Amino acid sequence: MRCRGAAMVLALLAVLPMESAVADSGPPAPGPGSELVPGVPPGPHQPWQIDTPDQMLAPKVYTPTAAEDAVEPRNAPPGTDALIEYVPLGDAAAGKAVTCSKRTGPYQRQVERWLKLEADGKQSAADCVAIRAFQTRYKIKPNSGFAGSVTWAHMQLLSARKNPNAAKKCPVRSYRVACVDLTRQLTWVQKGKKVLWGPTPMRSGRAGYRTRTGWFKVYWKHKNHWSTLYNSPMPYSQFFSGGQAFHAIYGSIYDPNGSWGCVNLRLADARKLWSVTKTGDHVYVWGHRAGT
Repeated sequence: MRCRGAAMVLALLAVLPMESAVADSGPPAPGPGSELVPGVPPGPHQPWQIDTPDQMLAPKVYTPTAAEDAVEPRNAPPGTDALIEYVPLGDAAAGKAVTCSKRTGPYQRQVERWLKLEADGKQSAADCVAIRAFQTRYKIKPNSGFAGSVTWAHMQLLSARKNPNAAKKCPVRSYRVACVDLTRQLTWVQKGKKVLWGPTPMRSGRAGYRTRTGWFKVYWKHKNHWSTLYNSPMPYSQFFSGGQAFHAIYGSIYDPNGSWGCVNLRLADARKLWSVTKTGDHVYVWGHRAGT
């Protein structure tokens, strides 16, 4: 089998490419300090992961033994799923916590609309106070009022919880359908109009390696899938399109790099999805990830 990508450690001040905003406002204009980095340093056991061991070609399918399936993948390190915002390098390098960021974020207009502020796409003192209050309430760190990708992703998740298919983008069928919304970076499973699992945040393919759209089926499930090329785990893999699969990662799914095509999930979410979907279940993928 062939895999692409490997887990790599990212120091706090390593420069990451900026993820562009969604279509209604366009990508932010470049400017001083526009590079985005994790806003707080990782813990001693939690490296920032800037890549994932996704599968580029379809794996060799086989039937795992009962003994193999009985082994549960290891748990994620503490803090892996923390909501850590990606902030401008200038804010992160300031040497002390920024109380209220004066910088316009890549999702400024969307965040302003969600908070029912004046949606002019420009940071103001009032904007920062309101964004900071939201970040504090939902434990997004640092709560500096910067309208970044993690803040916007959490707002979209909150909006989708009651009815993720309100826009009717995922076809309603009498059988189970795993819905993958690339635009909102959300996924869930529904049967008819009933949501069986989710919605939950996820991470899809980066530019040049987009997660394929359309109808697919889960054709192989491998709980302890392993990248032999990069010697890296792909826990709770559920392959649905060649080498593209749902699977857990041991880093942050909010990393703006994107995957190599797979649908990355938090470990607890991937574990739950494993028990909900079966081989042969349908998968429907649509939309467009920002920046791809």
